[in-house]
Amino acid sequence: MDELHVVSTNANADRVIGQLRGGLVSQPEGFLTFITTQSERPPAGVFKAELDKARAIRDGKRDGAMLPVLYEFPDDINADPEKWGNPENWWMVTPNRGRSITIDRLKEDFQAAKDTSEEEFRRWASQHLNLEVGLALRSDRWAGADYWEACGDRSVTLDALLERCDVIVCGIDGGGLDDLLGFAAIGREKLTRKWLHYGRAWAYAVALERRKSIAPTLRDLEAAGDLVIVDQIGDDIDELVDIVATIDRAGLLPDENAIGVDSVGIGQVLDALSVRGINNTEKKRIVGVSQGWQLGRAIKTLERHLADGSFVHGAQPLMAWCVGNAKVEQRANSILITKQASGTAKIDPLAATFNATDLMSLDPPLPGGGPSIYEERGMLVV
Repeated sequence: MDELHVVSTNANADRVIGQLRGGLVSQPEGFLTFITTQSERPPAGVFKAELDKARAIRDGKRDGAMLPVLYEFPDDINADPEKWGNPENWWMVTPNRGRSITIDRLKEDFQAAKDTSEEEFRRWASQHLNLEVGLALRSDRWAGADYWEACGDRSVTLDALLERCDVIVCGIDGGGLDDLLGFAAIGREKLTRKWLHYGRAWAYAVALERRKSIAPTLRDLEAAGDLVIVDQIGDDIDELVDIVATIDRAGLLPDENAIGVDSVGIGQVLDALSVRGINNTEKKRIVGVSQGWQLGRAIKTLERHLADGSFVHGAQPLMAWCVGNAKVEQRANSILITKQASGTAKIDPLAATFNATDLMSLDPPLPGGGPSIYEERGMLVV
């Protein structure tokens, strides 16, 4: 099978390969061979599964009836653009050099791709140097995408936000039957005042049937722990509200302007929050964030925080996928990032992040007015 990464874009690719392998059971002398370059997009579906399996067998982390022959740079070179961009290292991943391709020809194509665009440069590197694409970059991409990967830190989890932040705001977006319900939490770190981010999403099982083109990716995100696929209507809302309630019980949810929502189709979420005592009865804790061109302020704000490194996220595959899906439309003096422009690809957790950004940019005060001055000085005894 040639170019497995292309085959894997078909929603039934895993079933086809399963049938091929099943047919080999009665043929002891038979074998299945995959010949493929890296994917032009972040690996997904059966391609990602086979690649992970091959790497694990190669590295001695698991057993398997497979002979992995992978031409990839060592980790130290792979993580450094200066090293993998050096033609002196390309021989490592070019077994057919001097035959169908030469290093001199690769040098010419390398420079041409680099001069064209970041998108073309990444495509070239994935196909000729077998570099894995972590974030899809397109010509109409959101400006923040250029800085997203550099701001990732896997230690930033929800628990880390609860431990390291003095206040946390939330954003919620989406939730249709064939859509994602997106959630984002942005916390302000106590000492550095950096913004720490955590994202999560839920999808109904029916969405995988209606959106077959992204079904393999959704399954991958489920395996990564960033996405929950639910069968029962309402389970997604219950889990989301549990997270918000946990933040509130920790005394980190602001007394006002705590949860930013896209007010369209969010009624059930508001009801569930109200049951937990999180509502606008005493103070306005849940805020409808203006969408469309009016969201441009939050989009620009997040871009600046990414560019200067004051926004740190958990390097979650879910968020990288959504950021790569985001398409920008210019409208007069503002910009739009809409679900319509992104098509079947999803951006709901990113939209939830923009909603949370809008509230965090207000620099919310500490819940309850913050600790007593005597507590800070170690003089308060309860």
